[in-house]
Amino acid sequence: MPLSNANQRNLPEQQSQENDLTSSKKRRLSDNCSSQNNKRFRENSEISPMTDSQKRANFSALTNPSNGINRHASPLANSKPGSTKKLIIKNFKEKPRLPDNFQALTWDKLAESVQAIHTSRSINSSLEELYQAVENMCSHKMSAALYDQLKQICENHVKSNITQFLEYPFIKTIAQFVQDKYKNMKFSCLNYFKSVCVLSSDNIGYEQFLKKMDNIWQSHCRQMIMIRSIFLFLDRTYVLQTSSVMSIWDMGLDLFRSNIVGHHIVQNRTVEGLLQLISRERSGEAVDRQLMKSLLRMLSDLQIYHDSFEKKFLEATDRLYAAEGQRLMQERDVPEYLAYVDKRLGEENERLLHYLDPSTKKNLVCCVEKQLLDQHLNTILQKGLNQLLSENRIQDLTLMYQLFSRVKDGLKELSIAFAAYIKTTGRLIVVNTDNDLEKDRDMVQKLLDFKEKLDNVIDICFAKNEKFINGLKESFEHFINQRQNKPAELIAKYVDSKLRSGNKEATEEELERLLDKIMVLFRFIHGKDVFEAFYKKDLAKRLLVGKSASVDAEKSMLSKLKQECGAAFTSKLEGMFKDMELSKDFMLTFKQQMQHIDTPGGIDLTVNILTMGYWPTYMPMEVHLPAEMVKYQEIFKKFYLGKHSGKKLQWQSTLGHCVLKACFPGGKKELQVSLFQTLCLLLFNEGDVFTFKEIKLATAIEDGELRRTLQSLACGKARVISKEPKSKDVEDDDKFIFNDGFKHKLCRIKINQIQMKETPEENTSTTERVFQDRQYQVDAAIVRIMKTRKALSHNLLISELYKQLKFPVKPTDLKKRIESLIDRDYMERDKEDANQYHYVA
Repeated sequence: MPLSNANQRNLPEQQSQENDLTSSKKRRLSDNCSSQNNKRFRENSEISPMTDSQKRANFSALTNPSNGINRHASPLANSKPGSTKKLIIKNFKEKPRLPDNFQALTWDKLAESVQAIHTSRSINSSLEELYQAVENMCSHKMSAALYDQLKQICENHVKSNITQFLEYPFIKTIAQFVQDKYKNMKFSCLNYFKSVCVLSSDNIGYEQFLKKMDNIWQSHCRQMIMIRSIFLFLDRTYVLQTSSVMSIWDMGLDLFRSNIVGHHIVQNRTVEGLLQLISRERSGEAVDRQLMKSLLRMLSDLQIYHDSFEKKFLEATDRLYAAEGQRLMQERDVPEYLAYVDKRLGEENERLLHYLDPSTKKNLVCCVEKQLLDQHLNTILQKGLNQLLSENRIQDLTLMYQLFSRVKDGLKELSIAFAAYIKTTGRLIVVNTDNDLEKDRDMVQKLLDFKEKLDNVIDICFAKNEKFINGLKESFEHFINQRQNKPAELIAKYVDSKLRSGNKEATEEELERLLDKIMVLFRFIHGKDVFEAFYKKDLAKRLLVGKSASVDAEKSMLSKLKQECGAAFTSKLEGMFKDMELSKDFMLTFKQQMQHIDTPGGIDLTVNILTMGYWPTYMPMEVHLPAEMVKYQEIFKKFYLGKHSGKKLQWQSTLGHCVLKACFPGGKKELQVSLFQTLCLLLFNEGDVFTFKEIKLATAIEDGELRRTLQSLACGKARVISKEPKSKDVEDDDKFIFNDGFKHKLCRIKINQIQMKETPEENTSTTERVFQDRQYQVDAAIVRIMKTRKALSHNLLISELYKQLKFPVKPTDLKKRIESLIDRDYMERDKEDANQYHYVA
């Protein structure tokens, strides 16, 4: 049948309407606003062909003023599955139209519901019905008017709430009450009451004000959520399609911001109240954190947190901690102050966690760090760092490092102060202006303990920071060389004391660790040639007298020195060990030869053949040996020269040692003594009493050496001879008597410890030899430089020498060596410029 002009519709349009209706119903389902009748209507509309009655306008069958739609059951609702029906499409008989008062009636119902939500009354209509009403208005192009009407009614409600904040009862303070009641009181007393009461009432009033604000805000949020659920269709269609309008939720926020919180009096009171609560909490009072969290979230949601609150909050924080830092730095010591700063930072982090906006964190923490730490860095370091380090307060130092790492340049300042402490304390250990021998004796051990303590501080407290490790190295190198040569000498002697066989303090593993620590100190000293000289002298005594604790430990120390200073540094030391090994092999051959020869006097002889260039220089001393010893020496000399022709042997009596068998009334003993002690004791086989002069004449021992030898025999722990008169010093007229009452619990007694002790003459000789070697090195360096450059100014020559020389030397000493080379015609001055030198080929 042809379609009439009045109701002309084509099939695609009809299908489009059906699709729109279907999607509309599905949206209602997603928002929980549909009913069973709607479900049946949707099912019928989707599966059955439309009849004439169904093609009528939606509102043509309205019989009551409600906004509902008259729905008709489909004749296919009960059709059997699989049955085939013919689809017949017919026109509407008349155009659908809305009732004349549809918009007004619908809005009245919606407005009544919104007002019920605002006043917390029950809503007369169901939410489904209200949602459907909004959908119907939006479907018939009433969205803009509906949005404006909704905004207006919400704005009116929000505006009605502002008066309760402007007329809040706490505004009239108790101070006014006091002023009214006590008009006749003195002015100063009235002012006192007024100030106290204002503070008290403000605290109470502001808290009540904030609670009221929070209640209004929470109610507003709940109301807007409910309103949005009713007007959800409007929010999801008109608002989304119109960029110039805000969503219903944002509109609610904007209204609350502009009409309540945006009011300057309300905003100021809100912010001041929050700041007072935070101030009370900082002073130790308990406050309602949930209230502050809610209100600060409100300011954040309203997008006025940063402008209205954060700026004032940071200013108040800055003032508080600035005053607090100044006061506490004067009242408390550094550990207490650092603990307080750490506590304050923890409290501020808690506030950030509980109620402050996360965006405030950086500025807040920076503010606290600036006022409590950055402004007082130098004061903290000057007042407390030295004490903490001296007392080794690990926990406080760890806290100081953690706090200083939060501040710009904090670790830099801490590392500078740390280095200054090391230099000051280390210099007190090294420098010995009073020439206290006891202090020098303990210096190396104190340095090792000091270094170990600082290493522990760096590892635990300073997180192994490279700045502090480098500062430690530079500081040690600085103060340990404040006293030239002596630290190197004392370190060599300390090594000697630990490598002697008498040292029972440590196991091999502990000794190895100790040597590693000593090598750390060795790296810091500049005069390594001084160390080498004294170490070589002591090593020679240990090897020759047989006092070395362990050959493995000796070689371990040698390998450490070689790794640190190179093969040239240890070549002579290695030669000493080689000589000892060759001597052992040669003595085996000699012993085999002596099996076929009668031994003179029944004595045994062991000889160490030393290469003169490897060992320290010893002054030869001619003494009167027993005839048996002299004969034995000649036998060995003849045997050695027979094996090594063209070589020369020189006997060093100062390094000899013997084992004597002695018979005392108390029993037989074996005495382990030096050669000089042996010569003195052998005299008592010829008599019981000898004077000092008689002994000197008989033995030909040098005067000073003889006095030390007799002192060790007559004044030591094992007194095999006695002295008259009794005193520690040996005089020319003293008499020495055989001690026939000598007793000792041991069978073999060591009395040759004097041989291991260093004499002042030995010390002076070693030092002079070092200086002489340095002169040779300086001369060689000058000639080497001038030979390369041919001509050079004085200043450039001095500069080149400092680069090449590895030991400390004064400019005046260098000038003397230059003058010496000029006198010896290795170089000459320029005839026109006295500061210019030329090399002489």
